[in-house]
Amino acid sequence: MTTDSGLRAQARRHLGPHFTRKDVWQDAELPVFVRSEGCHLYDDRGRRFLDGLAGLFCVNIGHGRSDIVAAASKQMETLPYSTNWGAAHPPSIEAASLIAELAPGDLGVTFFVNSGSEAVETAIKFARQYHKSQGNPERTKIISREMAYHGVTLGALSVTGLPKIRDPFLPLLPGVRHVPNTFGRTGDCGPAAELDCVRAIEQAILEEGPETVAAVFAEPVQNGRGALVPPDGYWRELRRICDRYGVLLVADEVICSFGRLGHWFGSGYFGVVPDMVTFAKGATSGYAPLGGMIAREQLVQELFDSPKGGTFTHGATWGGHPVSTAVAVANIKAMRDEDVLGNVCTLGPELRAGLEEIKNRHRVVKDVRGMGFFYAIELMADRETDRELSAEQSAKILREVLPAAFKKTGVILRPDDRGATMIMVSPPLVADRAVLDELLAGIDVMVGDVQRSVSA
Repeated sequence: MTTDSGLRAQARRHLGPHFTRKDVWQDAELPVFVRSEGCHLYDDRGRRFLDGLAGLFCVNIGHGRSDIVAAASKQMETLPYSTNWGAAHPPSIEAASLIAELAPGDLGVTFFVNSGSEAVETAIKFARQYHKSQGNPERTKIISREMAYHGVTLGALSVTGLPKIRDPFLPLLPGVRHVPNTFGRTGDCGPAAELDCVRAIEQAILEEGPETVAAVFAEPVQNGRGALVPPDGYWRELRRICDRYGVLLVADEVICSFGRLGHWFGSGYFGVVPDMVTFAKGATSGYAPLGGMIAREQLVQELFDSPKGGTFTHGATWGGHPVSTAVAVANIKAMRDEDVLGNVCTLGPELRAGLEEIKNRHRVVKDVRGMGFFYAIELMADRETDRELSAEQSAKILREVLPAAFKKTGVILRPDDRGATMIMVSPPLVADRAVLDELLAGIDVMVGDVQRSVSA
């Protein structure tokens, strides 16, 4: 058996880390998790941690579900692999049919892939090929929003609006334009059509030339810049603008779908049927890799029936994998039958109230944003004197204070520097009041440590 120190040594030598600084990867205290149950993780030293981020916004049903494991095992024994290239198999058919029942409007055709990035890549390609099939090959440009994260493959990264993760790979896909997001615009702030963040989208389409724009990409609640909830009427205006100029509207719901906001799909909650929805994460609650793009049935039919169509020229070896889609079916049915979304709708306001209480107790909390089980806590130096964090203070908080607080409290969250210094909160959707109390108690300690660090 590999020793405790041996595991970390092997990781440092052989395992490539994702979005991890070298000093973190070399740390002697690098977490190595060996099992999980409910809302908690256990490391190789026997310590229990509350998974306050649901893995990466994905373990919606919670850890350690034997029914989902059994569904995967049964599928592996029956049909471990088959493709959706010129054929089909029962789990992918059932998963696609189940998703069609839950998705808004006539979003009825799912193209399965393996991740959120691939789902966004699929939507980009479908938008381009659809317009070309309809005799509009010049429609290739994409409009997306500043600070939005849409994935890491080169196409999805092009649509992403985060300079820090884009810059190492420039130049990216041409013809992508980023417009202001909804930061600072929440609730009822006047007619949506008059908001700068809405007018900027229409202006960008006009400046680029409507006949050249393929799609607008947006998340129902934007992750980058910290759980940005759109103002009233925002999504209805996006739909109106896209309809006016013949542009496809894509809702990137890699985080927002399958219950994170207390609804199956965030776009449905905001009263809009997009032309495409991208998803991943919560579809399987992280038990197996799966993503997908859901398209309106009419669009798919028009592409297939067109003289220049007949085939969506896209696919992946693992797309619609039998085991992954069987897991998705088991996961979605369990969420439906156990009213997991009802749990989010009931306890989400209590989570928000607890975060607001923490804000009121600590002057380093600038804002709390989000909905459902998806929140951002934005930090500053002193709310009472309107003093922001210095670059040095922010770096210390993100690299020293918060990681130490996670270890001390046994609560795992995400320190975030995308546009501000923040803590991202995203517990499993099955978290009950006891788990949320544990989560809030840990956050209270973390924020207290931040305040002491800034005061010092």
